[in-house]
Amino acid sequence: MTRFQKITPAILDAFRTVLGNDFVHCDVESIERYGRDETEDLNFPPEVILKPRTAQEISEILQRCNKELIAVTPRGAGTGLSGAALPVYGGVILSMERFNQILEIDERNLQATVESGVINQVFQDAVKQKGLFYPPDPASKGSCFLGGNIALSSGGPKAVKYGTTKEYVLNLEVVLPTGEIIWTGANVLKNSTGFNLTQLMVGSEGMLGVVTKIVFRLIPHPLHTLVMLVPFNAAEKACESVPAVFKAGVIPSAMEFMERDAIDFALRFVSGVTIPILDDVQAHLLIELDGNNLEEMMKDAERIAELMTSFGCGEILFADTEEQKQNLWRMRRSVGEAVKSHSVYKEEDTVVKRAELPRLLKGVKAIGLKYGFKSVCYGHAGDGNLHVNIIKAEMSDDDWNTKLKEGIREIFELCVKLGGTLSGEHGIGWVQKEYMDIAFTPKSLELQKNIRNVFDPNGIMNPGKMFS
Repeated sequence: MTRFQKITPAILDAFRTVLGNDFVHCDVESIERYGRDETEDLNFPPEVILKPRTAQEISEILQRCNKELIAVTPRGAGTGLSGAALPVYGGVILSMERFNQILEIDERNLQATVESGVINQVFQDAVKQKGLFYPPDPASKGSCFLGGNIALSSGGPKAVKYGTTKEYVLNLEVVLPTGEIIWTGANVLKNSTGFNLTQLMVGSEGMLGVVTKIVFRLIPHPLHTLVMLVPFNAAEKACESVPAVFKAGVIPSAMEFMERDAIDFALRFVSGVTIPILDDVQAHLLIELDGNNLEEMMKDAERIAELMTSFGCGEILFADTEEQKQNLWRMRRSVGEAVKSHSVYKEEDTVVKRAELPRLLKGVKAIGLKYGFKSVCYGHAGDGNLHVNIIKAEMSDDDWNTKLKEGIREIFELCVKLGGTLSGEHGIGWVQKEYMDIAFTPKSLELQKNIRNVFDPNGIMNPGKMFS
């Protein structure tokens, strides 16, 4: 690891020359704020926060940091859950919050060009006004930046039908760690020209460069949605029903799993949402269908209801109004925040083949019993992505700080055994990097590190992430 240098007054003056005084921040409040994200209770204070507005300004900053061996951590909205935007070696936080413009919505070609600090939902709403659709919808879509979604290849509920962020990225403007500004591809739907640098950047967690502009492909917006909440008296039965829906030829636009504790946490946390839940209900599936033919969608909903009944579900709640739909989604999207607000916790973002979800859920509970922790499980059942919120509960501080890692390792080993991997959408970042050896051979890890070194020979970009 590079021995990083501290930022001197002379270097601060150089940053002010590039950005102006108003966009160079060293005050206590800013240091505290930008030393955190939504990952547990971690805090790594930077030395300075820089807020550039152009790719050229970023280029000048990175050239100086590369020369002086100063650590640089790119940051979007700070909504991440893996610590990928935490400045673990101090240095510079490079905030992308001023890159907030939607530059073009190309209705003829169903494309859009945006800056990387645009909020996901702001972009979704803008293209919807044109009858277009950008599907990736993380739980934090109301605040997260599209550049952060690129860095982590974010997903969300609609990934089951429409795919994750990477399926929509055509081209990127990137400032490399050494200061050069490049475009990674072309604004076309097919591209068999050279290595795919665009997809290499997606999911690279800000270690290969700073994304400043993004060209997305779009699709027509569906006209209708149907939402249903399906209760089960056994969580594993809820999971078992999931692959049967796809086998029957129905592709929901979302298929979310929530065990009882997850719903209880959310209903206490979210105001204005009341859902009657019988005492014996242990899990729910929240299922959404979308499309343009409402009659066909109703037939698919009936087919799903029949399948759910064969797995022993209870009475299905169909959302009759737009308000009911929104309330059900408010409940689901608030689960992670609700659990965090009520407890000391760690969140693991596991993913397996969807048919293996029952075995994963059963295994997580068994590992919790072995190590003495509770877990609240929920997530994107349709694509096998289970979020495991580990609750400290009665676990001693010593066990929480030492033995818990052994339990988490067993969870990830189970995921890989079931044909899955460590993360479906949250990334590796700071908190999962010590488990990368479970998913990759030493040679695979060596290749990834070597790729990083080609882009960033001095290792200044988001150091300390992904690799131990």
